Amino acid sequence: MREEEKNLSKNSWKRVFRKKWFFPSVYLIAAALLLTAVVWYQNSQNEDEAKQNETTDSLLDSMYDEEAAPVMDQQENIHMPVAGDEATIVTKFYDFEASAEEQEQALVLYNNRYYQSKGVDIARQDGEEFDVTASLSGTVTEVLEDSLLGQVVEVTHQDGVTTKYMSLSKVAVEVGAQIKQDDVIGTAGRNLFGQANGVHVHFELRKDDQPVDPETFFNQPFDALRDTDQSKEEGDKREEGEEPKEEAPTSEQPAEGEEGNESEEPTSDDAEEGTDKEQTDENETPDGSESTEDTESSISMANA
Repeated sequence: MREEEKNLSKNSWKRVFRKKWFFPSVYLIAAALLLTAVVWYQNSQNEDEAKQNETTDSLLDSMYDEEAAPVMDQQENIHMPVAGDEATIVTKFYDFEASAEEQEQALVLYNNRYYQSKGVDIARQDGEEFDVTASLSGTVTEVLEDSLLGQVVEVTHQDGVTTKYMSLSKVAVEVGAQIKQDDVIGTAGRNLFGQANGVHVHFELRKDDQPVDPETFFNQPFDALRDTDQSKEEGDKREEGEEPKEEAPTSEQPAEGEEGNESEEPTSDDAEEGTDKEQTDENETPDGSESTEDTESSISMANA
Protein backbone atom coordinates (compact mmCIF):
# COMPACT_ATOMS: atom_id res chain seq x y z
CA MET A 1 0.00 0.00 0.00
CA ARG A 2 2.72 2.35 0.93
CA GLU A 3 4.75 1.52 -2.15
CA GLU A 4 1.80 2.30 -4.35
CA GLU A 5 1.42 5.76 -2.71
CA LYS A 6 5.09 6.48 -3.27
CA ASN A 7 4.87 5.54 -6.88
CA LEU A 8 1.85 7.80 -7.38
CA SER A 9 3.64 10.82 -5.83
CA LYS A 10 6.69 10.27 -8.03
CA ASN A 11 4.54 9.99 -11.08
CA SER A 12 2.73 13.27 -10.21
CA TRP A 13 6.04 15.17 -9.86
CA LYS A 14 7.25 13.75 -13.13
CA ARG A 15 4.11 14.98 -14.78
CA VAL A 16 4.65 18.46 -13.38
CA PHE A 17 8.27 18.57 -14.54
CA ARG A 18 7.17 17.57 -18.00
CA LYS A 19 4.91 20.61 -18.28
CA LYS A 20 6.31 23.32 -20.60
CA TRP A 21 5.46 26.16 -18.22
CA PHE A 22 7.19 24.71 -15.15
CA PHE A 23 10.81 25.80 -15.63
CA PRO A 24 9.95 29.25 -17.07
CA SER A 25 7.80 29.85 -14.01
CA VAL A 26 10.66 28.87 -11.75
CA TYR A 27 13.01 31.28 -13.54
CA LEU A 28 10.50 34.14 -13.29
CA ILE A 29 9.97 33.59 -9.59
CA ALA A 30 13.73 33.53 -8.96
CA ALA A 31 14.22 36.73 -10.98
CA ALA A 32 11.42 38.45 -9.05
CA LEU A 33 12.98 37.48 -5.74
CA LEU A 34 16.39 38.70 -6.84
CA LEU A 35 15.01 42.04 -8.06
CA THR A 36 13.12 42.52 -4.83
CA ALA A 37 16.33 41.95 -2.87
CA VAL A 38 18.23 44.51 -4.97
CA VAL A 39 15.52 47.17 -4.55
CA TRP A 40 15.37 46.64 -0.81
CA TYR A 41 19.15 46.98 -0.51
CA GLN A 42 19.21 50.27 -2.44
CA ASN A 43 16.43 51.74 -0.34
CA SER A 44 18.23 50.85 2.84
CA GLN A 45 21.42 52.54 1.57
CA ASN A 46 19.51 55.73 0.67
CA GLU A 47 17.93 55.86 4.10
CA ASP A 48 21.35 55.58 5.74
CA GLU A 49 22.74 58.42 3.60
CA ALA A 50 19.76 60.62 4.42
CA LYS A 51 20.28 60.07 8.13
CA GLN A 52 23.98 60.91 7.82
CA ASN A 53 23.17 64.12 5.93
CA GLU A 54 20.68 65.17 8.59
CA THR A 55 23.27 64.55 11.30
CA THR A 56 25.89 66.60 9.41
CA ASP A 57 23.48 69.48 8.85
CA SER A 58 22.51 69.57 12.51
CA LEU A 59 26.18 69.67 13.51
CA LEU A 60 26.92 72.52 11.10
CA ASP A 61 23.90 74.46 12.33
CA SER A 62 25.02 74.10 15.93
CA MET A 63 28.55 75.25 15.05
CA TYR A 64 27.48 78.33 13.07
CA ASP A 65 24.25 79.30 14.77
CA GLU A 66 25.67 82.68 15.88
CA GLU A 67 24.32 85.74 14.14
CA ALA A 68 26.66 86.76 11.35
CA ALA A 69 28.15 90.24 11.51
CA PRO A 70 26.75 92.56 8.83
CA VAL A 71 29.13 93.05 5.91
CA MET A 72 29.13 96.21 3.85
CA ASP A 73 27.90 95.74 0.33
CA GLN A 74 31.01 96.05 -1.82
CA GLN A 75 28.93 97.74 -4.50
CA GLU A 76 28.02 100.71 -2.30
CA ASN A 77 28.72 104.09 -3.84
CA ILE A 78 30.24 106.72 -1.56
CA HIS A 79 27.60 109.35 -0.76
CA MET A 80 27.85 112.93 0.41
CA PRO A 81 27.06 112.93 4.15
CA VAL A 82 23.89 115.00 3.73
CA ALA A 83 20.30 114.32 2.71
CA GLY A 84 19.03 116.19 -0.33
CA ASP A 85 20.73 118.74 -2.56
CA GLU A 86 20.37 121.90 -0.46
CA ALA A 87 23.84 121.63 1.14
CA THR A 88 26.98 122.27 -0.91
CA ILE A 89 30.75 122.15 -0.40
CA VAL A 90 32.09 125.49 0.89
CA THR A 91 35.67 124.45 1.75
CA LYS A 92 37.54 121.97 -0.44
CA PHE A 93 40.19 119.37 0.32
CA TYR A 94 43.75 120.74 0.05
CA ASP A 95 45.41 119.05 -2.94
CA PHE A 96 49.10 119.67 -3.57
CA GLU A 97 48.57 119.28 -7.32
CA ALA A 98 45.55 121.60 -7.53
CA SER A 99 45.60 125.08 -8.97
CA ALA A 100 46.40 128.10 -6.81
CA GLU A 101 42.74 129.14 -6.85
CA GLU A 102 41.57 125.71 -5.65
CA GLN A 103 44.27 125.62 -2.98
CA GLU A 104 43.12 129.00 -1.71
CA GLN A 105 39.58 127.59 -1.36
CA ALA A 106 41.04 124.73 0.72
CA LEU A 107 42.66 126.93 3.40
CA VAL A 108 41.06 127.46 6.81
CA LEU A 109 41.85 130.67 8.71
CA TYR A 110 42.10 130.25 12.44
CA ASN A 111 43.95 132.39 14.98
CA ASN A 112 45.69 134.41 12.23
CA ARG A 113 47.08 131.24 10.64
CA TYR A 114 46.06 129.29 7.56
CA TYR A 115 45.59 125.53 7.81
CA GLN A 116 45.28 123.08 4.93
CA SER A 117 41.89 121.36 4.95
CA LYS A 118 42.05 117.58 5.30
CA GLY A 119 38.43 117.15 4.26
CA VAL A 120 35.50 119.18 2.96
CA ASP A 121 33.16 121.58 4.74
CA ILE A 122 29.51 121.28 3.72
CA ALA A 123 26.88 123.92 4.52
CA ARG A 124 23.52 125.23 3.36
CA GLN A 125 23.26 128.59 1.65
CA ASP A 126 20.56 129.75 4.08
CA GLY A 127 22.76 128.87 7.08
CA GLU A 128 20.16 126.53 8.60
CA GLU A 129 20.92 123.26 10.39
CA PHE A 130 20.61 119.97 8.49
CA ASP A 131 20.88 116.22 9.12
CA VAL A 132 24.28 114.60 8.65
CA THR A 133 24.03 111.07 7.22
CA ALA A 134 26.42 108.13 6.91
CA SER A 135 28.45 108.19 3.73
CA LEU A 136 29.01 104.41 3.96
CA SER A 137 27.83 101.51 6.08
CA GLY A 138 30.11 100.69 8.98
CA THR A 139 30.72 100.61 12.74
CA VAL A 140 30.86 103.69 14.98
CA THR A 141 34.27 103.55 16.68
CA GLU A 142 34.50 107.01 18.27
CA VAL A 143 32.18 109.68 19.60
CA LEU A 144 33.73 112.66 21.39
CA GLU A 145 33.29 116.37 22.03
CA ASP A 146 36.21 118.64 21.18
CA SER A 147 36.36 122.27 22.32
CA LEU A 148 37.80 123.32 18.96
CA LEU A 149 36.21 120.92 16.44
CA GLY A 150 32.80 120.41 18.08
CA GLN A 151 31.28 116.96 18.43
CA VAL A 152 33.12 114.34 16.37
CA VAL A 153 31.96 110.92 15.13
CA GLU A 154 34.28 108.34 13.54
CA VAL A 155 32.97 105.38 11.53
CA THR A 156 35.20 102.46 10.54
CA HIS A 157 34.67 100.50 7.32
CA GLN A 158 36.49 97.67 5.54
CA ASP A 159 40.02 97.71 4.09
CA GLY A 160 41.35 100.44 6.39
CA VAL A 161 38.76 103.04 5.37
CA THR A 162 37.38 105.46 7.97
CA THR A 163 35.08 108.47 7.78
CA LYS A 164 34.94 111.37 10.24
CA TYR A 165 32.10 113.81 10.84
CA MET A 166 33.00 117.00 12.77
CA SER A 167 31.28 120.22 13.84
CA LEU A 168 28.13 118.39 14.95
CA SER A 169 25.70 120.06 17.33
CA LYS A 170 23.83 116.81 18.06
CA VAL A 171 24.88 113.15 17.80
CA ALA A 172 22.36 110.36 17.15
CA VAL A 173 24.69 107.33 17.38
CA GLU A 174 26.91 105.72 20.01
CA VAL A 175 30.16 103.78 19.98
CA GLY A 176 29.76 100.21 18.73
CA ALA A 177 26.59 100.87 16.73
CA GLN A 178 26.27 99.21 13.32
CA ILE A 179 24.97 101.84 10.92
CA LYS A 180 23.83 101.63 7.33
CA GLN A 181 24.48 104.03 4.53
CA ASP A 182 22.34 107.22 4.72
CA ASP A 183 21.44 106.64 8.40
CA VAL A 184 21.30 109.91 10.35
CA ILE A 185 24.46 110.41 12.43
CA GLY A 186 23.70 113.83 13.88
CA THR A 187 22.98 117.46 13.13
CA ALA A 188 25.35 120.00 11.60
CA GLY A 189 26.44 122.80 13.91
CA ARG A 190 29.16 125.34 14.57
CA ASN A 191 32.72 124.97 15.84
CA LEU A 192 35.55 127.29 16.73
CA PHE A 193 37.98 126.10 14.07
CA GLY A 194 35.63 126.57 11.10
CA GLN A 195 33.60 129.43 12.52
CA ALA A 196 33.81 131.35 9.22
CA ASN A 197 31.54 128.74 7.60
CA GLY A 198 28.80 129.05 10.22
CA VAL A 199 26.59 125.97 10.51
CA HIS A 200 28.38 123.19 8.64
CA VAL A 201 29.78 119.66 8.84
CA HIS A 202 33.46 118.92 8.29
CA PHE A 203 33.73 115.53 6.56
CA GLU A 204 36.96 113.54 6.19
CA LEU A 205 37.57 110.34 4.21
CA ARG A 206 40.68 108.37 5.16
CA LYS A 207 42.44 105.33 3.69
CA ASP A 208 44.96 103.68 6.05
CA ASP A 209 44.69 106.80 8.26
CA GLN A 210 45.76 109.07 5.37
CA PRO A 211 43.23 111.72 4.24
CA VAL A 212 41.99 111.55 0.65
CA ASP A 213 39.83 113.98 -1.30
CA PRO A 214 36.19 113.04 -0.57
CA GLU A 215 34.89 115.07 -3.50
CA THR A 216 36.87 112.84 -5.88
CA PHE A 217 35.14 109.70 -4.60
CA PHE A 218 31.57 110.95 -4.14
CA ASN A 219 29.21 108.73 -6.17
CA GLN A 220 32.10 106.36 -6.90
CA PRO A 221 32.06 102.65 -5.86
CA PHE A 222 33.79 101.64 -2.65
CA ASP A 223 36.25 99.53 -4.67
CA ALA A 224 37.71 102.77 -6.08
CA LEU A 225 39.13 103.49 -2.63
CA ARG A 226 40.67 100.04 -2.30
CA ASP A 227 43.04 100.54 -5.21
CA THR A 228 43.86 104.21 -4.75
CA ASP A 229 47.46 105.28 -4.25
CA GLN A 230 46.59 108.89 -3.57
CA SER A 231 47.10 108.62 0.19
CA LYS A 232 50.56 107.08 -0.31
CA GLU A 233 51.60 109.84 -2.71
CA GLU A 234 50.47 112.56 -0.31
CA GLY A 235 52.33 110.88 2.55
CA ASP A 236 55.53 110.82 0.47
CA LYS A 237 55.15 114.52 -0.32
CA ARG A 238 54.85 115.39 3.35
CA GLU A 239 57.95 113.34 4.19
CA GLU A 240 59.92 115.12 1.46
CA GLY A 241 58.92 118.48 2.94
CA GLU A 242 57.03 119.78 -0.09
CA GLU A 243 55.08 122.93 0.66
CA PRO A 244 51.86 124.02 -1.06
CA LYS A 245 51.94 126.70 -3.71
CA GLU A 246 51.51 130.12 -2.14
CA GLU A 247 50.37 133.47 -3.44
CA ALA A 248 51.75 136.80 -2.32
CA PRO A 249 50.29 137.82 1.05
CA THR A 250 47.31 140.16 0.87
CA SER A 251 45.40 142.11 3.47
CA GLU A 252 43.29 139.02 4.07
CA GLN A 253 46.23 136.59 4.35
CA PRO A 254 49.05 136.56 6.92
CA ALA A 255 52.66 137.12 5.85
CA GLU A 256 54.92 134.25 4.93
CA GLY A 257 55.98 132.26 7.98
CA GLU A 258 52.62 132.54 9.74
CA GLU A 259 50.93 129.92 7.56
CA GLY A 260 50.30 126.56 9.32
CA ASN A 261 51.56 123.19 8.16
CA GLU A 262 49.15 120.50 7.13
CA SER A 263 50.50 118.11 9.75
CA GLU A 264 49.64 120.57 12.54
CA GLU A 265 46.28 120.32 14.22
CA PRO A 266 45.02 123.56 15.83
CA THR A 267 44.34 123.40 19.55
CA SER A 268 42.67 125.65 22.07
CA ASP A 269 46.17 126.83 23.20
CA ASP A 270 46.75 128.53 19.84
CA ALA A 271 44.69 131.52 20.97
CA GLU A 272 46.99 132.15 23.97
CA GLU A 273 50.12 131.70 21.83
CA GLY A 274 48.81 134.22 19.31
CA THR A 275 48.19 136.79 22.05
CA ASP A 276 51.71 136.39 23.47
CA LYS A 277 53.17 136.70 19.99
CA GLU A 278 51.34 139.98 19.35
CA GLN A 279 52.61 141.46 22.63
CA THR A 280 56.19 140.46 21.76
CA ASP A 281 55.94 141.89 18.26
CA GLU A 282 54.96 145.30 19.62
CA ASN A 283 58.43 145.69 21.17
CA GLU A 284 60.46 144.20 18.35
CA THR A 285 60.90 144.90 14.67
CA PRO A 286 60.72 142.06 12.10
CA ASP A 287 64.51 141.56 12.25
CA GLY A 288 64.49 141.17 16.06
CA SER A 289 66.04 144.63 16.87
CA GLU A 290 64.62 147.14 19.29
CA SER A 291 61.95 149.56 18.14
CA THR A 292 62.89 152.94 16.63
CA GLU A 293 61.49 154.83 19.65
CA ASP A 294 63.72 152.93 22.09
CA THR A 295 66.76 153.48 19.85
CA GLU A 296 66.20 157.24 19.70
CA SER A 297 65.86 157.41 23.48
CA SER A 298 69.17 155.59 23.92
CA ILE A 299 70.92 158.01 21.53
CA SER A 300 69.57 161.08 23.42
CA MET A 301 70.86 159.73 26.72
CA ALA A 302 74.29 159.11 25.22
CA ASN A 303 74.53 162.71 23.84
CA ALA A 304 73.54 164.16 27.22
